[in-house]
Amino acid sequence: MIIYRSPQEIEKIRKSCELVARTVQHLIRMVEPGVSTADLDREAEAYIRSEGGVPAFKGYRGFPATLCTSINAEVVHGIPSKTRILKDGDIIGIDCGAIIDGYYGDHARTIGVGNISAVGQTLLDATREALEIGIAQAKVGNRLSDISHAIQSYSESQGYGVVKAFVGHGIGTALHEEPQVPNFGPPGRGPRLREGMVLALEPMLNMGTADVSILSDNWTVVTADGALSAHFEHTVAVSENRGIVLSQL
Repeated sequence: MIIYRSPQEIEKIRKSCELVARTVQHLIRMVEPGVSTADLDREAEAYIRSEGGVPAFKGYRGFPATLCTSINAEVVHGIPSKTRILKDGDIIGIDCGAIIDGYYGDHARTIGVGNISAVGQTLLDATREALEIGIAQAKVGNRLSDISHAIQSYSESQGYGVVKAFVGHGIGTALHEEPQVPNFGPPGRGPRLREGMVLALEPMLNMGTADVSILSDNWTVVTADGALSAHFEHTVAVSENRGIVLSQL
């Protein structure tokens, strides 16, 4: 069941989303060679709690950390670790969630560590653009799959594999609500978009195949061919002209 949020509820979601955006922006200053993903995770939790929030991911279905930190061929859901040390040329996806007053925020960015390759930077730029193209379709009167189709069409036109095993989602008083928002599919299908719908849109693009597998930790998703992957996510509210981004400063 899709829950349509009141303007007052959307403002509460925005408050949580802005905390997440501030947290990620705070962490970007720390992303450099020699830093561990555990260092980032510890700082994220401290920052969220200092701002009156609660980490949304920690303990969710048993996930052990505040952040998902996914490096290079890791697509999503990488677990922070003291032994995962960032190196020059890596790319790292930082996915973060927070709760304030019972409402969730969710946001992710993939960031280059030091001097990254030109092909890596192009992947980051394309994934960010795919998200923007999806946000532009999150408007009243469209169908849900218009978002999906726009993301897939652009991404594949740039030569990237679009991950199909994991999708975006509704968000509000739970981290994952209906509807699911795939990053692929034909246009003109699914529920009609209406004001009050709040969606976490999150394209995941791979340099090679779209296929993925899950590591033995039962969380970390990696590309099947070992190629680089990038992930960007915004929480958006459906509006008349395009999605309103709630997870930005």
